[in-house]
Amino acid sequence: MPSDHYFSAAPASAENLRTIHVTLAGRELDLTTAGGVFSPDRLDAGTAVLFANMPPLPPGGDFLDLGCGWGPITLTMALAAPHATVWAVDVNERALDLTRRNAESLGLTNVNAVTPDGVPDDVQFRTIRSNPPIRVGKGVLHEMLEHWIPRLDEHSDAWMVVQRNLGSDSLQRWMTATFTPGYSVHRAATGKGYRVLKVRRHGTPPTAPIDVAE
Repeated sequence: MPSDHYFSAAPASAENLRTIHVTLAGRELDLTTAGGVFSPDRLDAGTAVLFANMPPLPPGGDFLDLGCGWGPITLTMALAAPHATVWAVDVNERALDLTRRNAESLGLTNVNAVTPDGVPDDVQFRTIRSNPPIRVGKGVLHEMLEHWIPRLDEHSDAWMVVQRNLGSDSLQRWMTATFTPGYSVHRAATGKGYRVLKVRRHGTPPTAPIDVAE
């Protein structure tokens, strides 16, 4: 039997559509999820930690949700920043369909749910907010971040939540070594076994070594 993960392009498991009740951007919502996507029955604890510790969004521009799943981060950004364009990126076609369905149900017209190659090459992001797919493996994850982090606009930030026992500290060290010069990386918050990591792209390369907060 082929493996079937939330990061499979076409999940083989039954769709099993269901409705869940969640609070996003201060609104009580009923949204659609399905089998074969990440955390289909509830708002993931890591995503909740990210929401509790990230700053307000920029008022506009292009935003990225890397590994959108059924859309909680995407929908939150689209609701909170209606003048922004939110790019919901995932390899899982079922997840993308759910994100589109949920955006439509909320009347959101500022969401583009696409596979990675569906984002135009010239788009730069005012922010990235992500609960990244850690279980794809370190090599694939690093390749993803090496592709997307450099597409941050100058003076812009990426905020990511990673479970401590799934390698958040080693990922922080890798990003610090990889995204330099011109970037800074630090642990912005901790909670419930998760780390919130912030990557900032500066306008010019820093003149002093980057310190990583412990």
